[in-house]
Amino acid sequence: MTESRDVVIVGAGAAGLMLAARLAEGGQSVTVLEAGPARQLSDLVSSQIWARKLKWSEPAVSESGDHKIGHAFNAGSGTGGSALHHYGVWLRMHEGDFSVQSDHGVGRDWPLSYADLAPHYDRVQTEVGLSGDADQERWRPQGAPYPMPPLPLFAQSRVLAKGFEKTGRHTSPLPLAINSEPYEGRRSCQYDGWCDAGCPIGALGNPLVTWLPRARAAGVQLEHNATVSRVIRDARHTQRIESVEYLQAGERKTLRADRIIIAAFAVQSVRILLSSAAAGHVAPGNHSDQLGRYLMTHPAATTFGLFEDETYPHQGVSAGQLLNHDDYDQKDAPGGFGSSQWMIGHAIKPHDLLGYGTGRPDIPGANLKTWLQRAAQHLGNMTLVCEDIALPENRVTLSDRVDSNGIASAHTHHDLAPTAAARWVQRMSEGQEILRAAGAQEVWSSPRIGMHIMGGAVMGDDPATSVTDSFGRVHDTANLYVAGPALFPSSGAVNPTFTLSALASRQADHLLGKL
Repeated sequence: MTESRDVVIVGAGAAGLMLAARLAEGGQSVTVLEAGPARQLSDLVSSQIWARKLKWSEPAVSESGDHKIGHAFNAGSGTGGSALHHYGVWLRMHEGDFSVQSDHGVGRDWPLSYADLAPHYDRVQTEVGLSGDADQERWRPQGAPYPMPPLPLFAQSRVLAKGFEKTGRHTSPLPLAINSEPYEGRRSCQYDGWCDAGCPIGALGNPLVTWLPRARAAGVQLEHNATVSRVIRDARHTQRIESVEYLQAGERKTLRADRIIIAAFAVQSVRILLSSAAAGHVAPGNHSDQLGRYLMTHPAATTFGLFEDETYPHQGVSAGQLLNHDDYDQKDAPGGFGSSQWMIGHAIKPHDLLGYGTGRPDIPGANLKTWLQRAAQHLGNMTLVCEDIALPENRVTLSDRVDSNGIASAHTHHDLAPTAAARWVQRMSEGQEILRAAGAQEVWSSPRIGMHIMGGAVMGDDPATSVTDSFGRVHDTANLYVAGPALFPSSGAVNPTFTLSALASRQADHLLGKL
């Protein structure tokens, strides 16, 4: 079957559905191909078992390196993509995140500046609905105030804030895509702490309640369980991509479009492009062997403490309640390299995704029950996120594993730069000091993990050193685009959803001729 549309978008996540809604509202005919199942709010259940169902499972992504990206933890499947199970931490990148190479001689620069994205940050935060206090965020780049006041503070965050104050540091409410009050017909948060299960009441601003309704109202066609294998060049005009090939219900199909946008999260977007090499032609965007390179993931970990004060750690939201960016802009401070942030006071239970019940194998038998009873009322926790450094040898490639349809899986390799690792060690040590200053009688930490995935199809001005231009157009093509975190040339140390959404907003204006 061969059809034709103005735009085909691969991936129904935050970037893909935003672009679908905006382009369809601008008069374009749009089809979205999503590899996973259809999801809606009524499908969601606030439980950890359910939350795991929203994660990526197949096809498996193999990983190597000393700091693996954790694809199964970070990626998603189905309507909403990974943004369906995100915690709603929406932070702007700082101005210095866009010029790391120019300022410090490491990593890569963006082909745009914070000023280019600032109006899109402002627009998107109103469309999605963000809660926070911009005045208290003394480190926040210039921008419009948040449309909603911050979420309330619970006992845990008030206890932890004492440690930051006593060590000369500052905190602010954590800005979140979670309703602190009713917003645009959506309910306010009820603080049950199951944000990664998708939020069945619609208080969390994930794509099911933000972009999906607009996309459907504008006539976007969504095809689920549609696994894209490759894009196909026009045989007569080789700079044009003619169609998308995908598998659905055991049938191989193609869909033609004037423009094709790959928004399948970082790893799968690269896999699709790498699989699109054809006789006489390298994969789109790989003319200079840049496709797949500069894969990044934030080095992160959670540190815990037990307090005499009652903290009731189950109260609040999964993301946390407070934020600290005091050291964020000091990328080249002694001790390592890179920005860092603390997200403070996560709502946490014994056995949820980042729960504390499985994190103490040193407490055996009956002692564990006593310890858990105490922790359920007296535990505090906060998460460190550090900057990754873009390195060309960290990359996505095609695996030797090929499924029954002949589609190769992806393989990822990621090592953490020694200076970034040193910064993580430094900040984790400081985090334990902060907890003790807050009154923690016992302190411990989780292992380092990879949080978020970025890069692989990085944007830039020079086709010899990048895959796309600043609007996501693949350099050696006329009509193929990439959207989402695969475009990021640097990681900063903030959660990427707000920035990838601002990028998608800018792309949409460009594709509609508004820029």
